[in-house]
Amino acid sequence: MSGTATNRYGQGQFLGQAGESRRAQAFDGELGAAVARAQEGDEAAFAVAYRLVQPGLLGYLRGLVGDDAEDVASDAWLEIARDLGRFKGDGAGFRGWSATIARHRALDHLRRQRVRPRAATLEQDVLDLPGPHSTHDQALESLSTEAALALVRGLPRDQAEAVLLRVVVGLDGPAAARVLGKRPGAVRTAAYRGLKRLAQQLGREGVTDEAPRTLGEST
Repeated sequence: MSGTATNRYGQGQFLGQAGESRRAQAFDGELGAAVARAQEGDEAAFAVAYRLVQPGLLGYLRGLVGDDAEDVASDAWLEIARDLGRFKGDGAGFRGWSATIARHRALDHLRRQRVRPRAATLEQDVLDLPGPHSTHDQALESLSTEAALALVRGLPRDQAEAVLLRVVVGLDGPAAARVLGKRPGAVRTAAYRGLKRLAQQLGREGVTDEAPRTLGEST
């Protein structure tokens, strides 16, 4: 499987954390400028912000709610558009703010669907909440995003969400921690353990086609 393979979410593979920081800086500059213009009523600028944020947001939601991700993302963007004037911050802040809204909408969706038993455990955990590199990167870079998301959904809930927020959405440790209501150190540790577990799984089993799962659902 080629490391340059792409899918409908617009991301070819999980990115190594060293390269992600540089990409995020350029990305956030453009995003921050677009958000500022959108807050002044520029509809084209809002479309730019959507284009920059949606791929990562959709990948994150796919880990939370599976095939219902697009519907939940639509609900999230309606709320983002409605409350845009209240947002204060830069491009990185907007990504974190958007991820928080999307997460809340995902939990609402899980409540309505009354998903049991794994998704219910995720929901309750959330309601209760207020660098290793080369080995992991080399393993993950061989995956398409679709295949990688399937593997991530088999991780423990805390590791899966940390990996999704850090690598798919592209948040740094403090921003991901704010979304999850945890300490940055705890999120960094969970992301590291998740990446290590993924690398080990790839070494043992390789990539297989699997049915969609919601976050934390192991085989």
